[in-house]
Amino acid sequence: MPPAPSARCRYAAEWTATKLRWGLSVDPAEADALQALAAECRGATVEFEPSA
Repeated sequence: MPPAPSARCRYAAEWTATKLRWGLSVDPAEADALQALAAECRGATVEFEPSA
């Protein structure tokens, strides 16, 4: 997690995009952490292109 609170939403969006792009799994603890971050980042958009 970035130490600056202002960077956390971008970090969460980019982390999620990376997971989605490459079809990576998410364990329950990571899913809980990402959901908690998402709740703080209303209006954030996750953009990705699936890998070929």
